Amino acid sequence: MPALVTPAAEAALVVRLRAAGCVFAEDEAALLIEAARTAEELELMAGRRVHGEPLEGIVGWADFAGLRIAVDPGVFVPRRRSEVLVNEAVALVASGSSAGAVVVDLCCGTGAIGTAIAARVPDVELLAADIDPVEVACARRNIEPAGGTVFLGDLYDALPDAARGRVDVLVVNAPYVPTESIALMPPEARVHEPTVALDGGADGLDIQRRVAAGASAWLRPGGHLLIETSVRQAPLTAAIIADAGLVARIVHDDELEGTVVIGRAGLSGQTG
Repeated sequence: MPALVTPAAEAALVVRLRAAGCVFAEDEAALLIEAARTAEELELMAGRRVHGEPLEGIVGWADFAGLRIAVDPGVFVPRRRSEVLVNEAVALVASGSSAGAVVVDLCCGTGAIGTAIAARVPDVELLAADIDPVEVACARRNIEPAGGTVFLGDLYDALPDAARGRVDVLVVNAPYVPTESIALMPPEARVHEPTVALDGGADGLDIQRRVAAGASAWLRPGGHLLIETSVRQAPLTAAIIADAGLVARIVHDDELEGTVVIGRAGLSGQTG
C-alpha cells in the first residue's frame, strides 16, 4: 500500500465506494490507490468513481483476455463477454492452413478484441476501424504496439481497398442495444460511454445488418464473420447473416455469458 494511504483511509474509501453502489468496493479501492500518485489525485479519482464514471477510464486500463488494455475516459469499456469473440476467432485462425491470416476488428472501440487475437496469434495481419475519433485514438495505443493498423471511418469505408476479398476473420462488436433500451442502461454506460457505441437502432440490429450485407465483398472464400450479440437477438442475427449469403451458427459461452454468431463465406463463389 502506498504511504499516501493509511489503512483507515483505505477502509473509509471502501465504505464510500460501497455507498455509491460499487459491488466490488474493496477491489476498486485497491485499484484506485494503485493508480493514484498523490493523495489529491486519489481524492479526484474517487470522486469521479462515486459519481458513476467507469473505473477503467479512471485508472486507465481494463483487464481483458488476460491483457491490460488501455482505456481512455469517454470510450466504450471492453466487456468480458467479448472474450468469446477472441476465443472463436483464434480457433478459426488456428484451423486455417495459411500463415499471416488477415484479421479485421470492425467497430473496434479500444481495439481490445483485435489486440487480444494478435497476442495469441502473433503472425496475423491486423486491421481495425471505428467511426469515433476518440475510440480510434485509444485503439491505436493498443493495436499499433501489437503490429496492427487502425483506421477512422464508417465500417468498411474505413478499410484499405487492398484488404477487399482477403479477410480471413472479420470480428465485429457492433452496437446492439435497441435505442429505447439505452435509457435503462446503468449510468456508467448510458452517461459515460459514447452513444454511437451502444445504439443499434430500433431493434438493435441496424449496424449488424450493414455489416452482414457488406461482409462477402471483404471475406476471402471460406472466411468467417463473427458478430457479438445477445442471447435474445442471436436467432435474428443469424438470420441476418444467412440472408447475406453466409452459413450461420450460434455460439454461446455460459461462463463468459457471451454470444456470437459466426457466418462462413462460400468457397469458390458458392455459399457453404
